[in-house]
Amino acid sequence: MGEGQRSLSLSLLGVYETLAISVPTVFDSIRGTLTDDASNRRLEAWSNNIVKHAGISLTVSGRQHLVGGHHVVMSNHQSHYDIPLLFAVLGSRMRMVTKAELFRIPIFGRALLASGFVSIDRSRRDRAVASLSDARSLLDAGMSVWIAPEGTRSPTGAMLPFKKGGFHLAQETGTDILPVAIDGTHKILSRNGVRSLQNVAVNVTIMPPISPREFPQTSEGRSNLMTAVRDSIQRGLR
Repeated sequence: MGEGQRSLSLSLLGVYETLAISVPTVFDSIRGTLTDDASNRRLEAWSNNIVKHAGISLTVSGRQHLVGGHHVVMSNHQSHYDIPLLFAVLGSRMRMVTKAELFRIPIFGRALLASGFVSIDRSRRDRAVASLSDARSLLDAGMSVWIAPEGTRSPTGAMLPFKKGGFHLAQETGTDILPVAIDGTHKILSRNGVRSLQNVAVNVTIMPPISPREFPQTSEGRSNLMTAVRDSIQRGLR
């Protein structure tokens, strides 16, 4: 099946699907009845629906590396579609560390917070440190934490420089990093685009976990860990 036409309606359908899980999540939170299981079920339904509606032709490699329980998941970041795609591939027992601006969007931001997503404000060191503490609590509870170390979506699909925060988290908690390469989502919806493209082929490659314990908790050791993860993701993109 070839790629379809770019469609604003497809993008708006994604917004609808997001609101469809955000509204009940906010109401449950207000009532004090929201559970992790309910959030997980909604994330699973949401991610699968968006992938289905977009007609994504998905190829997943490396599922054998999904061992050892929870991880600090690190991937490249090409598009908003990375988010539902990775939940569809890796499962819903995972929360994302994402930029603080999203938490200021009415309803959606409240749902993110209620569901355990972690806000990070890189412009304020004190808030960034507090965010990593929240992420550490998720790991302690057996939940995987997903961080896009580029910090933003790539405008071209090529990887941007990595930021250090997630590597501090992995080293301080001793949690294995699971590198994941996503290739093709920038064709569905680019960084500055508003119209989504259907029937795009996307490859997701799950690379072998990398143990932060093998790298000293020094500036040089952290730099070497960052290089190892970046090189692993880059190999998955080839």
